[in-house]
Amino acid sequence: MGTQVITLGGGCFWCLEAVYELVDGVTAVESGYCNGSVERPSYEQVCTGTTGHAEVVRVSFDDAAISLREVLEIFFTIHDPTTLNRQGNDTGTQYRSGIYLEDGSQRAVAAAVLAEAQAAHGGRVVTELLPLANYSKAEAYHQHYFANHPNQGYCAFVVAPKVEKFRKTFKARVRAA
Repeated sequence: MGTQVITLGGGCFWCLEAVYELVDGVTAVESGYCNGSVERPSYEQVCTGTTGHAEVVRVSFDDAAISLREVLEIFFTIHDPTTLNRQGNDTGTQYRSGIYLEDGSQRAVAAAVLAEAQAAHGGRVVTELLPLANYSKAEAYHQHYFANHPNQGYCAFVVAPKVEKFRKTFKARVRAA
């Protein structure tokens, strides 16, 4: 098939972006906003919770190198899919867990992996599975945030542990340096 794109929300986009930038087979990661009511919202607008947008990452990947299933298995490992509108201390609808489909052909795989996560978490998963709507790229300063600011407080205490969890859990999937 070639390159596929899936958009994922699992808390602060800096966390997801930092992990997916390390995944072998992922060709690009972009932080953005989706599934809200305002066209091209700002970060400040999204943070109010009134736009309905989720903070997300668009993950482009070579499906000859990594499958959609593997991309989603990483997703369910690096965030808590059982907390509604929350990841750790980050609260609000913009931090909700979601899989936003760019292509309807992804629905069957996404639904199967979501069902497996539901079973593994005793039916407590709150991850939404929806078509992607009203996507816009986040501001430039949000792109590659962890790579550019690894010692910033939030990055050191919130993002870095998620990156380390990915490295330990998915050793075979870590891109060679």
